[in-house]
Amino acid sequence: MKDQALWFLENIDVTGIFCPKKLGSGAFHVDKRYRKGEYVYMPDDAADKIFFLFDGRIKIGAYGDSGKEITKAILGRGEVFGELAVLGEKTRRDFAQAMEDTTVCMISANEMKTLMQDHSTLSLFLMKMMGSRMLEMENRLEALVFKDSRTRIIEFIRDLAQKKGQRVGYETLVRKFLTHQEIANLTATSRQTVTTVLNDLRNKNILTFNRRRLLVRDMKLLEQEAGQVA
Repeated sequence: MKDQALWFLENIDVTGIFCPKKLGSGAFHVDKRYRKGEYVYMPDDAADKIFFLFDGRIKIGAYGDSGKEITKAILGRGEVFGELAVLGEKTRRDFAQAMEDTTVCMISANEMKTLMQDHSTLSLFLMKMMGSRMLEMENRLEALVFKDSRTRIIEFIRDLAQKKGQRVGYETLVRKFLTHQEIANLTATSRQTVTTVLNDLRNKNILTFNRRRLLVRDMKLLEQEAGQVA
């Protein structure tokens, strides 16, 4: 997808937009369940479907010439992926892999085109989504060029808390926190650097974390920390 430079918009909930009762019960394929580690699609697979994530998490990525994995995005419930099939992509350039037991709903590219003709809200949604992903792509490319690894990690944590976090009093809780390697893959850094930065933020009492969750104790301090290294 767009070589290795397409980034995916977070916090898209299409459950209401793509409700079968609104769009017609015959529009959707049967939901499919993927176990942790299974691939929804691989590079060079036919790009003839669009996917809606009903439950679980999906990792979108690619493999470099050396075989190194490049993580483009990690998607959660309510998000959509594989949408370039609507724009004429014939084969996949990346992979989609279940990070946990995951349920997706599939719709063919041809069916989606028909729905877009009949439902202006759907067309507007897809246009906004693709535009936002292009903007996100530009922001991440700029970060790779102009910002050091510590800055990228801290800003990623900040954005994750803002987009995925839940307010708990004065703190912000992110459930299903990522592994250090996953954060490294998303920020083009190393696992060791991610561990060092997170431990430093924990020692400053800005956040705490374990394998299941991230708790940002003070968003203002985290913002200040990002500003100090920007």
